[in-house]
Amino acid sequence: MAVAHGTRDLAGPRVFAGLLDDVRRRLPGVDVITAWVELVEPGLDEDMSALGRPAVVVPLLLSTGYHITTDVPAAAALSAAPVHVTAPLGPDRHLARAMTARLLEAGAVRGDAVVLAAAGSRDPAGLTEVDQAAALLSAEWGSRVTVAFVSAARPDVPAAVEDLRETGARGVWVAPYLLAPGRFSRRVTDLALAAGATTVAPVLGSHRLVTDLVVIRYQQGLGALAATAAQHSRPVRTGVPAHLS
Repeated sequence: MAVAHGTRDLAGPRVFAGLLDDVRRRLPGVDVITAWVELVEPGLDEDMSALGRPAVVVPLLLSTGYHITTDVPAAAALSAAPVHVTAPLGPDRHLARAMTARLLEAGAVRGDAVVLAAAGSRDPAGLTEVDQAAALLSAEWGSRVTVAFVSAARPDVPAAVEDLRETGARGVWVAPYLLAPGRFSRRVTDLALAAGATTVAPVLGSHRLVTDLVVIRYQQGLGALAATAAQHSRPVRTGVPAHLS
């Protein structure tokens, strides 16, 4: 069960649909279900209550926050069958490499000044994870990456862009640390361009490296689910091909 945040922007569900179609191709025989934390129906609570069979829940979220610590675990507890909730997707080198690819697509050159723009969180763990994501991107990109947030934390996107422009950088490129288009991605673009950014790269979307990461999280969760079942002498049947079990 892949759990996305949810958005009223119709492009968001389309991006997740493309991503999960790729996941299905990578996991033949596995039933891949989409669920939403909010804004899109059916909601996660409803899906988990009706599930009735063992599942690995993979949050399609990039860092720790209220959804990870509260919403998703509470919904998972509604299932009558064993469930394992994996870690969020980020921070991870796969995402750093995907952001690097998106920056190159947008015309940036390795070493150019980059702002990693995240949604923002009041959770200290989530903020630390965004810093870790920026460090991973910096290692891939070859220069320092500045962190900025759309809401709930500082610095904000305009301040980060303006600070880099004042250093005399050849250009300032913004990498949205976001999976899908929606309100936050539009806000990143509007704020960054108004502050003088050279351009804003596309969101991570259904990049193949994101698909790879979702598959890895599933496989990790499947192992944890099987280990828990073994401790209780309850075999878990998931319909997983032998080479993935």
